[in-house]
Amino acid sequence: MAETKFVTINMGPQHPATHGVLRLVLELDGEVVVKVTPHVGHLHRGVEKLSETKTYHQVIPLTDRLDYTNGIGNNLGYVLTVEKLLGIEIPQRAQYIRVAVTELQRLAAHLIWLATHALDIGAMTVLFYCFRDRESILRIIEEVSGGRLTPTYFRIGGLSKDVPEEFKERVMGFLGDFPGRINEYETLLTKNVIWMRRTKKVGILTAEDAINYGASGPTLRGSGVRWDVRKRFPYSGYDEFDFEIPIGEVGDVYDRYMVRLEEMRQSLRIIQQAVENLPDGRIMADDPRVVLPPKDDVQRDIDALIRQFKIVSEGFEPPKGEVFMSVEAPKGELGFYIVSDGSNHPYRIKIRTPSFMNLSALPKMIEGGLIADVVSTIGSIDIVLGEIDR
Repeated sequence: MAETKFVTINMGPQHPATHGVLRLVLELDGEVVVKVTPHVGHLHRGVEKLSETKTYHQVIPLTDRLDYTNGIGNNLGYVLTVEKLLGIEIPQRAQYIRVAVTELQRLAAHLIWLATHALDIGAMTVLFYCFRDRESILRIIEEVSGGRLTPTYFRIGGLSKDVPEEFKERVMGFLGDFPGRINEYETLLTKNVIWMRRTKKVGILTAEDAINYGASGPTLRGSGVRWDVRKRFPYSGYDEFDFEIPIGEVGDVYDRYMVRLEEMRQSLRIIQQAVENLPDGRIMADDPRVVLPPKDDVQRDIDALIRQFKIVSEGFEPPKGEVFMSVEAPKGELGFYIVSDGSNHPYRIKIRTPSFMNLSALPKMIEGGLIADVVSTIGSIDIVLGEIDR
């Protein structure tokens, strides 16, 4: 009888379709993938340990650089965790602005995913369409925060500054145009024969396996599990907004694609509600640990000014203890676990990133399929190595 030999090859870390410095060790039987071993340790960013050397305020810019397609969403997860530790109540105006810009960032992140995912499979036109629309979002984010890729907009207790006067007009104009853009993407892809053959019944992850591997976000919902942190554990007033949780049926690459398209439509609903109902008021909590007192009070009490300057510049002293908080990032559940020893910097920070957890399920999706399907499957879980190798 003929002897069967498996061929072992490296895919990445320089391969363009691995979306970063991901190396996959593939064992092949011809074109069939027998075994997959992901290797993620090429980035060496050390964000968690670096955060432990900073004050609580100084950690915020580091979070921008985790999933760098979701800077604002990362800011939100971190500041909510610290606010939970401090027991701070955020003004409603700040909450609504947070929701609006976070959902705009979600749209921008999904557009990056769709552009690169389609390009991996061979659809180049979609990339130009997505980057055209992403630019409209980034211009709004830049007007609000001053940054595009790393906005560092949120603060512990609220926002770095209020939105500009033309914010509502710019956002509503975008909301009027973008639904038609999503329809364009669907026209190019959804019923495209080549697209369907490359994505349907490819990279299947059952609901049971998705749960067992700790998958979240569109990767989990594409498998038919109706789980969204914004619904299950509402934060920033998400329980006041009307939106649905789209899910798939098969759990294949195609379902994960359809879930993200529908998520973009749901984000538009949330943004419209947040902007139309944006309340007046403060954008920072009335708490001396995170914000300076009113100007009149400072003028009456110079000692208060000195104390507050010390708090803001050197950091504050939170209560001792530990706290965990998670948010629904574009890629899934993003959680921050902080241990406080009472000093002005975290004693320990552990970040639960969705890309890392979803990547752990990649062998289950790939093994038994063709090597050509590896590219489609990696793109469907939308990983960013910046939040994997921390």
